[in-house]
Amino acid sequence: MGVIDTVALTKRYPSVTALDQLDVSVGEGVTGLVGANGAGKSTLIKILLGLTPATSGTAHVLGHDVTTAGSTIRSLVGYMPEHDCLPADVSASDLVVHMGQMSGLPYPSARERASDVLRHVGLAEERYRPIGGYSTGMKQRAKLAQALVHDPRLVLLDEPTNGLDPSSRDDMLALVRRIGTEFGIAVLVTSHLLGELERISDHVVVLDSGKLLQSSATEDFMHATGNLLVEVQGRSDADRVLGQALVDAGLRAWPSGQMVEVEVVDETTPDVVRDIVVDLGLGLVRMQERHHRIEDVFREGGAGSVQPV
Repeated sequence: MGVIDTVALTKRYPSVTALDQLDVSVGEGVTGLVGANGAGKSTLIKILLGLTPATSGTAHVLGHDVTTAGSTIRSLVGYMPEHDCLPADVSASDLVVHMGQMSGLPYPSARERASDVLRHVGLAEERYRPIGGYSTGMKQRAKLAQALVHDPRLVLLDEPTNGLDPSSRDDMLALVRRIGTEFGIAVLVTSHLLGELERISDHVVVLDSGKLLQSSATEDFMHATGNLLVEVQGRSDADRVLGQALVDAGLRAWPSGQMVEVEVVDETTPDVVRDIVVDLGLGLVRMQERHHRIEDVFREGGAGSVQPV
């Protein structure tokens, strides 16, 4: 049994099906849950915490049935909500201590744990300031700290990089990765940004309109396709000119963003591409193997809009 297991998990509302016959298993390490807004990510988390009942199907968290052991699950799991829910006039230290006590820690232990986790998330020097004066990045760190204070076996992080600038996003992702590796806590982290999950996740679960598109190790998404990506410069329409020349030479080629993707026929294909670039008088910026990415699952599955980062 995994850290999280669902079988035919379904949640219907009067006008929409949020989850549709979802079968998924989440193990140790960092698992990314990716999907467009409305894909069912937050609904799944609420069901796993025992906060929202499923319409049908089953779900177990750390071996406990969500329908009968919600309070036990919540004592073992840390939860970082997506939306801002922090009291403006309370310090991060007081908030995290309070949440530790709510999770069953005695006051001395809660204060000790709060000091430790606030240091780990980078709020040691700011922990006594009212949260209302925090930046968005600091507020996200405070939310992460309260999810960790009771030393949970699993943390559920709902869009932890929401609203962050690129630098703060990188810092938050590094923290999430540390939780799953150095701290040894299983992590389920949601995001609509594909590149984030590729960087930090051991496993990725892809949802679309409440249905499972794919669940596999991150490295399985990243295998080579057997195609080449070629970037050239030298004129404004260099990629179009190269693509047409490759087709004229009998190769299959098509646009891929600002580059040209070429199907590899045999080991001579890279040499043929290089020679055509030279003959056209273009500059070869790079030529590399194309690897599948998580966004390809959405493209092939016809899923909704998800940002590749």
